[in-house]
Amino acid sequence: MTNATLKQQEFSKDQPNWENLRIAIAASSGFKSWQLEKGLQSSPDELDEQVRAYLRETLETLAY
Repeated sequence: MTNATLKQQEFSKDQPNWENLRIAIAASSGFKSWQLEKGLQSSPDELDEQVRAYLRETLETLAY
């Protein structure tokens, strides 16, 4: 089994967790404030990427 295959299997197992986490984050006041600050709107097509960007920025801020 290749590394890529293993990563894909791990991602597949985590998909239900990510869906629940994404929904919870998207409903949070912090995420909604972040969207307003960035001038973004909730779009189902872009929500996944927006949540990832929000988490990335939040973690970068916490790292300081």
